[in-house]
Amino acid sequence: MRGRQVFMETLAAHGVDRIFGNPGTTESPLLDSLHDYPQIEYVVHLHEGVAVGAANFYGQASGKTAFVNLHVAPGLGNAIGMIYGALKNNTAMVVTAGQQDTRLRLRDPVLGHDLAAMAAPVTKWSVQVETADELGPILQRAFKIANEAPAGPVFVALPINVMEQETSVPPGRPGQSFARSQPDPAGIAAMAELLRTAKTPAIVAGDEIARAGADGALVSLVNRIGAAVWFEGLRGRNSFPTEHPAWRGTLAFDAPGLARQLAGNDLVLMVGGPFFEEVWYAPGSPFPAGCKVLQIESAPARLAYNFALDAGVIADVGAALEALVHAVGGFSAAVARVRMNQLEAQKQAEAAGQKARVEKAWARTPTSMARAMAEIRAGAPAEAIVVDETITANLDLFKTFSFDGPMDYFSGRGGGIGQGVAGAIGVAVAEPKRPVLCVSGDGSSMYSIQALWTAAHHDLPIVFVILANREYRVLKHNIDAYRQRFDVKSNKPYMHMDLTGPMLGFVDMAKGMGVAGTHVTKADDIQGAIADAFRSGKPHLIEIEIEGKR
Repeated sequence: MRGRQVFMETLAAHGVDRIFGNPGTTESPLLDSLHDYPQIEYVVHLHEGVAVGAANFYGQASGKTAFVNLHVAPGLGNAIGMIYGALKNNTAMVVTAGQQDTRLRLRDPVLGHDLAAMAAPVTKWSVQVETADELGPILQRAFKIANEAPAGPVFVALPINVMEQETSVPPGRPGQSFARSQPDPAGIAAMAELLRTAKTPAIVAGDEIARAGADGALVSLVNRIGAAVWFEGLRGRNSFPTEHPAWRGTLAFDAPGLARQLAGNDLVLMVGGPFFEEVWYAPGSPFPAGCKVLQIESAPARLAYNFALDAGVIADVGAALEALVHAVGGFSAAVARVRMNQLEAQKQAEAAGQKARVEKAWARTPTSMARAMAEIRAGAPAEAIVVDETITANLDLFKTFSFDGPMDYFSGRGGGIGQGVAGAIGVAVAEPKRPVLCVSGDGSSMYSIQALWTAAHHDLPIVFVILANREYRVLKHNIDAYRQRFDVKSNKPYMHMDLTGPMLGFVDMAKGMGVAGTHVTKADDIQGAIADAFRSGKPHLIEIEIEGKR
């Protein structure tokens, strides 16, 4: 059996049904083998970063191990940023790249480089296969490591001659692993006692809850004790229903901001996340004095990593939350009801504030972000999955849309932009029966705009909404913050942060890649344009002109 056959058989054995890739010469063995494996679809992309971005969100939406094939050193280099995003998203992913013939190693061949060294900083494991005998065992190990908590990408370099070598070592096969770890009863008992005695508990719901399908267990715990629920500032999934009265919103990106939001809490339980990813340094703790801090994680590396804990548990987060629900047992239903009523009153007041904000901004020209979100929601199907890279419009999105379960919302982590437009491809491939709405800023979308071609090529009926404010608005906000934090006295203009001269023409770009487009300048036209795009059943781009930074 040749190495390429071992490779393909190993993929098939591990349930790989999609390869996200950008083809090149060193990938010839794989490409030439696809005809013999019709159960594996190749999703073709025009840029390696887009391939990884799509695979990242595919892995999240499908629950499968995402598989990527890239092209030698420049191709891997193009993909590094998106691999970083997959690492931050904790996406189980195997990334491969064709490598030059190992017999050329000392001749410094075209496109040659140490691929394993390039990928190592942004992966859990990075290795080059040196002989065909290693192919099956290395790939088997790659799938194992990618899926071990916390999940993440691994990298395997595939020299073209190794793929054509003969070997008697069989393909790698998956083991039957039962990895849902149960929590230590003593740890659950300690947490339950602290929860029972807390006056104002809060929970920070990380992405791991959504990945574990543990949102139902979290809802049960929240209903039992009447705790507020927050999301991290950056999150890739929806771990708690946003219509629930206990949902409070999104946390800040610095310690003082976090401290203000958590000031009224005497206990904070953090579940399934890095806690906390900050943008700006500021001294101090995110927790108020005397606050009890608890944490549940599926792997020991994250537990108590940044904060001393009053109780910490390592376990499958679903199993731990279920155990906590039982352990808090006879918590006073009357107390929980009072707390929930208070949270509901806060939520209603905030909803009224958002309504007033939308009404105040309703007639502004160009369209305000608040109204744009209201119109987009009105035009989109209720069952649409939202793929989000709105950045400065994100608060308006979450105050306008509601998300019930983990499969309703996908976004990127790590802060690298361009993940949304690429990621929508992966979500649409994983969820072909649900409409997909991708909402992105204009600056972010340009990092992966080639994804439009893939949507057309594979006939993926995604509606891409580009919020065009003709600027990197987040950078303008951040330079304001920089000047304030570092006491920089300045009334200088925002340098190189405007996307003008020339203007970006997204409808024209879409047309050039086979995607129909609509340019909307008036708020009154947004809802109809969105509805029409979904009714078309084809990929469609809608460029909406919105206001810039005021």
